[in-house]
Amino acid sequence: MSFGPNPWQQAHWDWRAAGNFMAGGAGGGLIVATALSGAQGSARALLLLAGVALVGLGLACVWLEIGRPWRALNVFRQPQRSWMAREAIVATLLFPVTAAAALAWPALAGIAAALALAFVYCQSRMLSAARGIPAWRAPLLAPLILATGLTEGAGLWVAAAPWHGGGAAIALALAVLVLVRFVVWRVYWRGVAPGLAARARVALDAAGKRLVIIGTALPLLGLAGVAAFGNAAPSLAAAAAIVAGVSAAVAGAGFKFALITRAAYNQGFALTRLPVRGVRRA
Repeated sequence: MSFGPNPWQQAHWDWRAAGNFMAGGAGGGLIVATALSGAQGSARALLLLAGVALVGLGLACVWLEIGRPWRALNVFRQPQRSWMAREAIVATLLFPVTAAAALAWPALAGIAAALALAFVYCQSRMLSAARGIPAWRAPLLAPLILATGLTEGAGLWVAAAPWHGGGAAIALALAVLVLVRFVVWRVYWRGVAPGLAARARVALDAAGKRLVIIGTALPLLGLAGVAAFGNAAPSLAAAAAIVAGVSAAVAGAGFKFALITRAAYNQGFALTRLPVRGVRRA
């Protein structure tokens, strides 16, 4: 059923819209992690460029979704009311600033991180603006999406640590972020589960379990392995870092994909008072 009193799954946003949240959130988080890590030289440049490339990939997915893609400039209209317009405006600043920070002026890395954080924040507010979808309109979804994007970015940074030789600060930040994401998810789930359609509840519950096991327990075990092996077994420490980072990022991306494409059921509608011929309105 596509329309009626019973909940139905929205069909306007598909895997392409999910791709924007998946790639864009991870890219924005990677830019933030790279700027805060203090990485230098070619490692900083490549990580910043990788982050902005992911953001571009996500926006390209949205561009593919538009029925008339050459009208994409209309997205910039009414930024005072549209978080999608604000996301697009921030992105137009994020691309040149991040590229400049990577290739010419490292001092701009802090500004790039602030823009990336604003980009992920705009994404987090876009879903909560859909008031007719119970899984999206929950107040805690915005902080959950924001925490997920930052966790994915930190995870990608940690996964690349064996190559760039980064320090322990972002690894510690990843441990904190996966725990924060877990707590926000649990509170969000308890509040939203009773109001979900049956299929939406099943899809979101499965995604949440993967988020807990793959996205929380596995990264924490991997980070514990990094701390345990350290310099004594560099190859094992590198493998543990890759497992921790990749699992944190993949679980977050999978959660957002399920949230947008499988758990996005409208609430349906109900007529609590029906008109009856010959009966006066009270």
